[in-house]
Amino acid sequence: MPEDIELHRPYIDAVTMTCPDCGGVMRRTPEVIDCWYDSGSMPFAQWHYPFENKETFEANFPANFISEAIDQTRGWFYTLMAIGTLLFDRSPFENCVVMGHVQDAEGRKMSKHLGNVVNPWDVLDKQGADAVRWYFYANGAPWLPTRFSHELVSEMQSKFMGTLWNTYAFFVMYAAIDDYKPAVHAADPADFTLMDRWALSKLNTLVKFVDEGLQQYKITETARAIQAFVEELSNWYVRLSKSRFWGKDWTPDKKAAYQTLYTVLTTLCRLAAPYVPFMTESMYQNLVVGNVEGAPESVHLCDYPVADERLINAKLEDEMEEVMAAVQLGRACRATANIKVRQALSTLYVKGAKLSDACADLIRDELNVEKVEYIDDARAFTTYQIKPQLRTLGKRYGKLVPAIGEYLKNVDGSAFVDALEKDGVVKFDIQGTEIALEKDDCLISPAQKPGFVSQTEGDMTVVIDTNLTPELIEKGYVREVISKLQTMRKEAGFDVVDRISVSYRASEALAPVLEKNAGAISAAVLATAFGEGDAPEGAYAKAWNINGEKATLAVRKN
Repeated sequence: MPEDIELHRPYIDAVTMTCPDCGGVMRRTPEVIDCWYDSGSMPFAQWHYPFENKETFEANFPANFISEAIDQTRGWFYTLMAIGTLLFDRSPFENCVVMGHVQDAEGRKMSKHLGNVVNPWDVLDKQGADAVRWYFYANGAPWLPTRFSHELVSEMQSKFMGTLWNTYAFFVMYAAIDDYKPAVHAADPADFTLMDRWALSKLNTLVKFVDEGLQQYKITETARAIQAFVEELSNWYVRLSKSRFWGKDWTPDKKAAYQTLYTVLTTLCRLAAPYVPFMTESMYQNLVVGNVEGAPESVHLCDYPVADERLINAKLEDEMEEVMAAVQLGRACRATANIKVRQALSTLYVKGAKLSDACADLIRDELNVEKVEYIDDARAFTTYQIKPQLRTLGKRYGKLVPAIGEYLKNVDGSAFVDALEKDGVVKFDIQGTEIALEKDDCLISPAQKPGFVSQTEGDMTVVIDTNLTPELIEKGYVREVISKLQTMRKEAGFDVVDRISVSYRASEALAPVLEKNAGAISAAVLATAFGEGDAPEGAYAKAWNINGEKATLAVRKN
């Protein structure tokens, strides 16, 4: 140890301490009160202000933000503010990003005694640094306690990183097949579809929200917004646009689909780079470097994206929210009626929204209905189930209660509820006795009219007509066969662009349907030959139940 250790400037002989090992002397200066006063003086002491560096101090004071764990509330946060206010009449920091403590999966403090400590290297080696970063960003507000475990990280990783990577992988697969070049296959903006314009509008709305949010240190809100966008991108845009990537020719529609998804993915790389730096770098290297002349060699050398306000269409985004809400309710209707989406239906009725024809087309395609109609009142398709409230009626009407229940079972539910709402009471005669029922005397629940199923969420009600005609049943067969053949393509290990031959043996009811719709089925499954017959040698064959009809399908790669 050196003979003299000077801890601070200017050094003043005040209190000395001798090292018992080497005899060296340490001198303490009297202006150091304690470590908290010392740390609270950091904003000016680090520059040796006010004795020098006045310009440097003034250029850096106050700090944009400070960040520490919540236990520093009565420590560093307090002393910084107290000393800053005393000397400069203001806080020395503009923002304080407080971190909550990390707990185990059950919300207990981690400790060696409890054996609930998670070795960070185990998580980093298994799930990666990006997954850990994303979990802390998106799980909850930074100042709240955070439960931590392998399972919780994996769940959050799958919701966002897995979905984003799958969307990226989808694009890369087709881009490699088609040898897509952003500069060569540029699309005309006039060819962008409704879905393309929506995706680009949502993207730029997201960029604006994240950019403004990060300036306000809103980490969790912006992370969740990115996650929500990626989910919609995958489950809505990509799913509805898949077929646009399948054709061989570079049609205007195909160029627009490629350019839209490429723009979204490359912008997401830059937008999410501060959150998941390694994943976005990997995507950027493959999507941009080598494909865009003069592009920075790393995503972390790029400018942060700026929203293009010209591409933001708030009305379109609101309309698409209503489309997705209608689709969600329509799916719920089908689930209630136990009718698969592949079975065509005649009509979907929507109350609470009136959308453009293009939006209605999306609903029709997504829910496999012939037409969409907008209504002001859904009561023509819905009713109410009325039952007697035994708690109130038993004392008043005794043995007549079963007869009252039978009467209510057969009453027009909608008219009964309307009368209750209007008059407050409904009167009728049972075995010569006048019965008077108020609202509290009845158990009222929504019910479906035969042939219709409805679902309501907020101001929107969706009703599907479940009555099936022979034409609708035929379309259901066709969609089901296409689905089965697509499954067989995958099971047989065919590539997405492979052309195939299809042969079939089907029941008496199904065979003419397949013959009649051979062209539509062939186009959907990339079949160059489609006909009735036994499975040829080398074909992959499988027996199926097609909506109650038996069929054996066989596929062979050409």
